[in-house]
Order: sequence, then structure tokens, then C-alpha cells
Amino acid sequence: MNKLEGKRIAIAGGRKAEEISKLIKNFGGIPFIRPTQGTVFLEDSKVIASLNRLLHEKLDWIILTTGIGTSKLHTLAVETGNEAEFIDVLKKAKIAARGYKTVNVLKKLGITPTIKDDDGTTEGLTRMFKPYDLEGKHIALQLYGAPAPKMIEWLKKTGANYYEILPYRHIPPTDEKMEQIVSEVLNGDVDVVAFTSGPQIRFMAEYADKKKKLTELIQAFNENVLALSVGKVTEAAIREEGIHRVVTPELERMGSMVVALAEYYEKQNE
Repeated sequence: MNKLEGKRIAIAGGRKAEEISKLIKNFGGIPFIRPTQGTVFLEDSKVIASLNRLLHEKLDWIILTTGIGTSKLHTLAVETGNEAEFIDVLKKAKIAARGYKTVNVLKKLGITPTIKDDDGTTEGLTRMFKPYDLEGKHIALQLYGAPAPKMIEWLKKTGANYYEILPYRHIPPTDEKMEQIVSEVLNGDVDVVAFTSGPQIRFMAEYADKKKKLTELIQAFNENVLALSVGKVTEAAIREEGIHRVVTPELERMGSMVVALAEYYEKQNE
């Protein structure tokens, strides 16, 4: 169980960081919690306005892209006394779900999505729409903490009538925290950076670019520091920044991510 013996692994995600740390220690690794992303829930009044629209306007499809966003909408429905109406709307509309966390939240509510992605990505989800004609259909799109230009472009091409729901947004951490992790990567003080969402690498790259260190950062990842991704969506975001050395598990789970890293180093040592 010491396949990560002595490996210094920075965890860029804040959520479940302690859980990931324990898994890394179980394999002999040395974890550092270095969040490069925060999550802020928008003012309830703004999200409630979107919720009310969801409850009262005609809808053919509801596209849910994250478990945390779906949970937030449900929580607000409960708090405003609209839980029964919310679940009824979900049951009457066709539901498209991205990611296993979203599917799990829906399962707890007694909802089975009409379609779900085949690979954890938004592209995988849009592929599942091929049998359906969306022209003129009314669609609510729950976003995942940031704009989704590719999905918006796709919806426009389908001819659908859609509106966006943004229950929360991602924000970068303080410059001090970002400087710490960027410096550790550049100085070789860590062997691996584990990313659990796309915004984490984007915020890191944006900070490095602001400090005129982006080229150095990308070079450090491609030559010395390994990028570890929890899944394909995050991997795509890492590769978009020009980073090519990425380890990604087949199954998008925190535990699978650590196991994949251990197996990577085991092969390297053969």
C-alpha cells in the first residue's frame, strides 16, 4: 500500500480534501491541501426568482449539470414551501442529467432522468439528445458555477427556447493562496497536483498569467509535476491549458483518482 511513498501531492479542491488526504496517506503519500477554487452560492432571492420561473413556466426539458446545483434548487424549494411542486415539475418534464452526482441527487428525489451523459461531460450529454427534436421546445438549463458557451451555442443551434439557472458560481481563492501553490509547482516542491474540477486549473492558469509565469507553469507540469484529474471533464480543462501529462481514472470518483495515481507510479517503477 506504499505505492505513493514520499510523493508530495497537492489537492486543488476544497470539497472532500480531507477524505482525499486520508486516501493518499493510505498509499504512503504526503498530501497538501491547496484549494485553487471556491464556491459561492448566489443570493437566495436571485435563485428563488429562477426557481419560481421553473415552477410556473411551461417546460419540456430541464438540463441539470451538477449535483450541488440540483441540491441547491431542491433546498430552496423546501425552504419556500414548494418542495411538492418542484418534484412534480421534475416528474412532468424530461430531465437531462450530467454526472453521477446529479443522477444520485435525482434518485433521492425519486426522479429517473430521461437521458444522462455517457462519459461525464457536457458533450456526452448533448450526444444523448440526438433522437430528440428540440426546435421550439422550452428548456431550463442549470449551469455549473460558470458560463457554458459550448452548451449555449449548441442550444441555440437546436432552435430551442431556453433560459439559464445559476444557483452558484466559482471564485478564485486569495492571491496569497494561489501564489503558494503556483510557487510550489514552479519550485518542484510538489510531485503531483490533484484537480477535482475544471475551474481549479483555470484559476491557477489565470493567476500565473497575471504574474507572467504561465509559460513556466505549463512547462513545469509537462516536465516535472504530474497533473491528476478526477474525470474527463476536468482532464479536458487541464489539456485546454496546454498541459499534456495527465492521469485520469476510468471511473470518476475521488478514490479511483488516487488508485489511478498509485497504479501510474507502480508502472513507472517496473
